[in-house]
Amino acid sequence: LIIINNKKINLEKKLDVWKFYKPLNYITSRNKQDDRPIIYDLLPFNLKKIKKREIPMLRRKIGVVFQDFQLLTDRTVYANLKFVLKATGWKNEDIDKRIAEVLENVGLIDKIKRMPHELSGGEQQRVVIARALLNHPELILADEPTGHLDPETSEGILNLLTEISKTGCSVLMATHNYTVLKKFPNRTIKCEEAKITDLSETVAAIDFDSLKED
Repeated sequence: LIIINNKKINLEKKLDVWKFYKPLNYITSRNKQDDRPIIYDLLPFNLKKIKKREIPMLRRKIGVVFQDFQLLTDRTVYANLKFVLKATGWKNEDIDKRIAEVLENVGLIDKIKRMPHELSGGEQQRVVIARALLNHPELILADEPTGHLDPETSEGILNLLTEISKTGCSVLMATHNYTVLKKFPNRTIKCEEAKITDLSETVAAIDFDSLKED
C-alpha cells in the first residue's frame, strides 16, 4: 500500500505534460484499511466529502489513457467511442459529431470503421486518447502511455498529449522512460517511498542517474 503523505499537487489549466516516475495507481489507489482516497481535492470536488450522485460528474472531468489500451475488441473504433458517450448520457443527435471531432483531433477519422486488431499499437493508443477526450475533460491521467510502443510511435503520442495540454486540459503522465523525460522537458515530479518531489521546470537540472532504480 502506497500513500502520498508529504505535500499536495497543484494542477493548473494549460499546463504542460507532467511526468511521474511511478505508475498512476500509486496515486489513485485507495487505502483498504479505512477507504481514504489518496487524492483529496480533484478539480472542483473534495473526495472526502463528495456525494455519490456527484461521482459521475467527476468521472466526466477526467480522461484516462491506459498503457494496454483497454479497447473493446469486439467492436469498431466508432462503436468503442459511442459506447462511452451513451454511458455518459449524450443525446443521439450529438454522438456522431463528437466522435468525428475527437478522431479528427488524433488524426484517425479514416479509421472510424476499423476493428482494434486492424490498427497498429500507435493507432490504438490514439483511439484511447480520443476516448479520453470525449467528455471534454479538465484532466487526463496517462499511465505509461508509450509503454508498448516503439520510439518513433511514442514520440508521436507524446507530441499529441503535449498539444492537448495546450488546449486547457491538464495532462498527468506516469513514465519510467528517461529518454522521454529528456526529449520532452516539461514539469517533472518524482513519486517514491510515499513522497512526491517537484524536481524542476527544466530538465537540465535533473540528475537522471540518481533517479534510476537499483
